[in-house]
Amino acid sequence: MEPLYQQTHKQVHEIQSHMGRLETADKQSVHLENEIQASIDQIFSRLERLEILSSKEPPNKRQNAKLRVDQLKYDVQHLQTALRNFQHRRYAREQQERQREELLSRTFTTNGTQKKILDIANMLGLSNTVMRLIEKRAFQDKFFMIGGMLLTCAVMYLVVQYLT
Repeated sequence: MEPLYQQTHKQVHEIQSHMGRLETADKQSVHLENEIQASIDQIFSRLERLEILSSKEPPNKRQNAKLRVDQLKYDVQHLQTALRNFQHRRYAREQQERQREELLSRTFTTNGTQKKILDIANMLGLSNTVMRLIEKRAFQDKFFMIGGMLLTCAVMYLVVQYLT
């Protein structure tokens, strides 16, 4: 049991050092993650074997052997959780980068739409003066809309005050 325990303990420490390198690795992180996951799986199978061997130890050594195996199991579960957290952070980071690139590649429709409308109007033969009048009217309509909204809010406030 002792050589298998020593090998497993050594492999746990190797995985811990790989986890430290994983934080600094960029492009190779997926490959390193797969290596770490394979090592963790191998350690879990060794731990199963160690549990069987620890139950076969003499009674005076059995308690200590089981304690050591349980400690290794706890360490490996901690490493497994750390790996999953890293994978989750990497996935979230990649998703944010994709969304950022998607947003940066989009053209904003208001500027594009206004330009298309002007191009279509020019094709229809509307003069620049008429186009300026339309733009001025749209600007004035915005103020009428805001004024109407404020007037509606004021009327609603007065009705609520009157009724209560």
